Amino acid sequence: MTHARQHLVPDDTALTVHCVQRCVRRAFLCGVDRYSGQSFVHRKDWVEQRLLHLSAQFGVSLHGYAVMSNHLHVVLRIEPSVVERWSDDEIAERWVNVFPSRTGEATDDAAKRERLLSRPEQLTTCRRRLASLSWFMRCLAEPLARRANREDSCKGRFWEGRYKCQRLLDDRAILAAMAYVDLNPVRVRMTDRLGTDDFTSAALRLASVEKASEQLHEPLRPIAGVMTAHCLPLTTAA
Repeated sequence: MTHARQHLVPDDTALTVHCVQRCVRRAFLCGVDRYSGQSFVHRKDWVEQRLLHLSAQFGVSLHGYAVMSNHLHVVLRIEPSVVERWSDDEIAERWVNVFPSRTGEATDDAAKRERLLSRPEQLTTCRRRLASLSWFMRCLAEPLARRANREDSCKGRFWEGRYKCQRLLDDRAILAAMAYVDLNPVRVRMTDRLGTDDFTSAALRLASVEKASEQLHEPLRPIAGVMTAHCLPLTTAA
């Protein structure tokens, strides 16, 4: 018997999860279509940039990800206690960064922030949503689907229903999930070496290590989002 998502992943609770979001019919909508030969690889960059952008706005610690040709893996931790410490101004700023004004003009974004600050109940709702896994995944999936549909001049689903989610109960489970996610390109023979395929957290970590070798022996931190909330008992050198 399946359980309701709200029981597996309750809001306002610090937890770490491994999420999988698949393209509809598992089609290669972010890779090279096997039938037409058309390439949609550029959409992997859309997914990665959106993921990193949202991680900087929501109360999450992003530990790992892999953007594949027909699905996406994400390992992240929800940090509601961090969101509770954010000021009202910061909540309004982050919310507008996620949902900017329709015009995209700085003056209109500023006006939207002011309106939000003048509505305490709405601001409380925004604070709760910035600590919600469901809202994070919704804000990740929906704009990408709309953008892809505009590019293809079509309507309909881009993602195959809701994301799949598994709770990770300790650091050992988190590290196992991160290894599984980063090794996905190797497993499907997209590459033969860890970190050589773009659009994975492994590639991002290795690039950052090359720029700052003195960080090799520090605890393994998230790659985006709340960087200090939850470090893992492992170093990059290990």
